[in-house]
Amino acid sequence: MRLAIIGCGYVADYYLRTLPLHPELTIAGICDRDPARMANLAANYAVGRRFSEVAEVCADPDIDLVVNLTNPKDHFEVSLAALQAGKHVYSEKPLAMEMGQARQLADLATERGLQLSSAPCSVLGETAQTVWKALREQKVGRVRLVYAEMDDGLVHKMPYTKWLSMTGTPWPFKDEFEVGCTLEHAGYYTTWLTTFFGPAVSVTAFAVPLIPDKGVHVDVVSPDFSVAAISFTSGVVARLTCGIVGSHNHSLQVFGDEGTLEVPDSWFFGSPVAIRKSLNVLRKRLEGKLVRKVPLVRPVEKFDYRGAQQIDFARGIAELAAAVREGRRSRLATDFSLHNNELVLAISQSASTSMPYAMTTTFVPPTPMDWAI
Repeated sequence: MRLAIIGCGYVADYYLRTLPLHPELTIAGICDRDPARMANLAANYAVGRRFSEVAEVCADPDIDLVVNLTNPKDHFEVSLAALQAGKHVYSEKPLAMEMGQARQLADLATERGLQLSSAPCSVLGETAQTVWKALREQKVGRVRLVYAEMDDGLVHKMPYTKWLSMTGTPWPFKDEFEVGCTLEHAGYYTTWLTTFFGPAVSVTAFAVPLIPDKGVHVDVVSPDFSVAAISFTSGVVARLTCGIVGSHNHSLQVFGDEGTLEVPDSWFFGSPVAIRKSLNVLRKRLEGKLVRKVPLVRPVEKFDYRGAQQIDFARGIAELAAAVREGRRSRLATDFSLHNNELVLAISQSASTSMPYAMTTTFVPPTPMDWAI
């Protein structure tokens, strides 16, 4: 599978650092509107071919797959052009900033018989697959409730203007603040929740900008805190919080009738998994006093980059490529990606309504990774 990366910004380093873990993928070229930024990335990763325009990438018959790492507001147009040219597409999150645009992409991919997937791919990681296996085996009994936290601390108080990627590209703080932390980060848990518990049925959410002035001019003020109660077809209810105000917390708690399953941080493929069992003592029930670690389904490779996470970013691309090669649905299939896009948009845009949101999309359940069955 020969791929081209469009967008040579901050996140491109994470993809190119983990691409060598998947030798079946070949980088055929890169493209960016900023020639200097593209040249810097090419020099650091020995990428020979550079494209100055998206149209050049789309016209190249040797490119099978486009990896869309552009600014979120450009995701739709870049992915649309690639799909129209007959390319498979793996897009950074969100799939699109508007649900109508996301549907258009999904419909086009389905019509053309193309694979369209959206990040994040963390649900394909060892920790998520271990959690899913424990749930399938009912290690904590019937699940009733989930608490998922995606809080990053007071980002506007941090030295974010000095954050650089491995090759020196600045963190795009203005774009991050304008898109908002929910659209940027909620998907790290919505993809887990929908995989484990099925499609979401309804969402009741609250989102608000608690700190509109973050020390930099923004053209769009987006929520920096959101909380959502999500109900799933399985009957499970989840509370998901996302923000850059509350202290750092990326934990997951899955509450079952026979115990609690816990993960400290979803941003690490090797994050430990534990089960807390309750204990009856006389007339009292002591919650979570017996702790047992759950072995990961397989060892985790150490990734050759620094950052706030340890994720094999290229694994989502590899999964899409394998699906094409094997003639099957990707585990991050088009309908799955569209559903999660709708779910995250519903949470992020809840500032404009106090009414519960009824989901309009669904998806065919994905299958576990072969090494996690």
